[in-house]
Amino acid sequence: MSGKSECVTLGLTTIEFLPEIQISHSIECKKITTIHPWSLGKEMTFQQDNGIKRILVVDDEYDVSSVIKLVLENNGFKVDSFTDASEALENFTTDTYDLVILDVIMPEMNGFSLYEKIKKLDDKVTICFLTAIHDAYYEILKKDHPGINENCVIHKPVDNESLLERIKSVL
Repeated sequence: MSGKSECVTLGLTTIEFLPEIQISHSIECKKITTIHPWSLGKEMTFQQDNGIKRILVVDDEYDVSSVIKLVLENNGFKVDSFTDASEALENFTTDTYDLVILDVIMPEMNGFSLYEKIKKLDDKVTICFLTAIHDAYYEILKKDHPGINENCVIHKPVDNESLLERIKSVL
């Protein structure tokens, strides 16, 4: 290794090595930074990138979740995605996300229930709903949560440009 510290990116984890350490069978690190601080244990430090908006996507359809994540990451956002609402809630941390996008209809815990639980943890985060059902759910949502506006409801199917425009208008 050279005289400066080097960073190696492994999936969602960035490992910064001390330059004076020889790497053999074990890896010793100056620090580990990851998008998911809960994934590697207590020795982790969490760093949020300045100026980069962070988005959480929760949709039980893997294809939808993956495509939205890919589109957003290719447009400069940091994105975490989950296909299980309970897992997303379990891994949610306060003051981490600028925006949360929730599918409305999911097994076990629907988007409205997840919305309620996330808002109890972080009442400042903006939450948008992703739904294939148009007016009926929006009317329920509007009645139960009068602070949510129509810009926070994204109708499926949505093309990439429309998705990006909607997200930029909400952020």
